[in-house]
Amino acid sequence: MYRPPTSKISEKNSSLEDNESKFQENDIEFIDFGIEDVLSSKGRVLILKTLAEMEELNISAIARFANLNHSTTTQHLEFLTKVGLVQEKRFGRIKIFRFRIENLKAKSLKKLFEIWE
Repeated sequence: MYRPPTSKISEKNSSLEDNESKFQENDIEFIDFGIEDVLSSKGRVLILKTLAEMEELNISAIARFANLNHSTTTQHLEFLTKVGLVQEKRFGRIKIFRFRIENLKAKSLKKLFEIWE
């Protein structure tokens, strides 16, 4: 079934619009998404493949491996974090992004990448 893409995440205590949904996992809210939203961008797929293989990297390393510029990489990582496939960890000014293998959808994507290679 087709689900239109959701474009923003609401704050925890604000009301949701009718066409937007969210779910919580350990006090973190994620937007609901369809697979077409995630796989609609070649850049996002490259970032997901990179993180699925390497597990954890900083933005510069992800951009280098995916052959994307820093700004584009940052935008894709923000989306992937909002949908719950990637987790952001901060160490001062440094941001590390981790593939959330414990997420069933992320685990399924990793398996898909392994089969497809």
